[in-house]
Amino acid sequence: MIDFGDAGFIRDPYPALARLRDAGPVLWHEPTGRWLAASHATAGAVLRDRRLGRFWTDREPASVYEPFNLLHRNQMMENEPPVHTRLRSSVAAAFNRGHVARLQPAIASSVAALLAEAGSSFDLLADVAEPLAVEVIAELLGVPPEDRRWLRPWSAAIIRMYEVTRTPADEAAALDASREFADYLRVLAARREAEPQDDMISHMAGLLASDELVASAILLLNAGHEASVNAFGGGVVALLRHPAELARLRADRSLIDSAAEEMIRYDPPLHMFIRTAAADVRVGDVTIPAGAEVAALLGAANRDPLVFAEPDRFDVARTPNPHLGFGAGLHFCLGAPLARLELRSALSALLDHAPELSLEQEPVQRPTFVLRAYEAVRVTAARPIRLPSGSSK
Repeated sequence: MIDFGDAGFIRDPYPALARLRDAGPVLWHEPTGRWLAASHATAGAVLRDRRLGRFWTDREPASVYEPFNLLHRNQMMENEPPVHTRLRSSVAAAFNRGHVARLQPAIASSVAALLAEAGSSFDLLADVAEPLAVEVIAELLGVPPEDRRWLRPWSAAIIRMYEVTRTPADEAAALDASREFADYLRVLAARREAEPQDDMISHMAGLLASDELVASAILLLNAGHEASVNAFGGGVVALLRHPAELARLRADRSLIDSAAEEMIRYDPPLHMFIRTAAADVRVGDVTIPAGAEVAALLGAANRDPLVFAEPDRFDVARTPNPHLGFGAGLHFCLGAPLARLELRSALSALLDHAPELSLEQEPVQRPTFVLRAYEAVRVTAARPIRLPSGSSK
């Protein structure tokens, strides 16, 4: 039986996930009290079946957990139609006003500047991926530059609540961060409502109630930069551990898009997405009873040999690549286009500015499974990285 907190499992979950998938596409997991869907077919069914939904239940005692509960009961990811439809449509309307497209040149310039400043030996996450992701999502939403330093610490504290192995200290930090983050966004939203600007908070202010705007903005901030940072970190580690594929990508830049998708498939930043059965639902050869939880294991699904040839091989030209890294169905990641844009831009810039990149030391793994990530990825370039003419930080 899988132990989601085991250090060896967290370091490399894929052998255990393969054994789980081989044992059955849907299995009961006694330690967590939920069903696990490990095959591509069953994980996909869990994500797409409308009878399996996200029905938020406030954590108890409510008086303690209210800061965290407020951020979830009012966001699209924890609701089903019609509430989900209204929230997602409002956020999508703001997204679709051209905000993502206008950021493309700035993303390329920013990552080039970050790499130039990093020098020839740097932490891929702390020096490049994290500041880039925070800058992009903060710019998109309209968070002023002087306030952006708080976003990553708030987000890092809140997402620890999603882990199976969280501690009381993790919960306390998450509650503090939830409260501080919400208070900050209420002030910012009021300023934007009084003096609108060309950003998403200004646009959402006219579409959503106060608590809904706060919850939606925090969801976008947390999901947006966590996914981007973790996908880039894990993807580059995978690429550096497969030097033949790295050389192949360097020789053929037309593979950037497929390489980015393979990064998300091979080591996805999100490994578990939980749904609750609104009625008895047949998934594979198992009936999930009404009220029971079932978890789609995205990392296991992304290496299903029935869907992916040689699934444990990292292939920068893999096609087709129907991975579930961004989910599927009603709750498919709204920010997927932005995450893909960031990943492709950052990968292309990294190849340009660090042509002989290699791992300087073994990457430091974050001790989590649901959100799989590295804490540090130290890399070195054979020659110093230089800022291209015309670039600015």
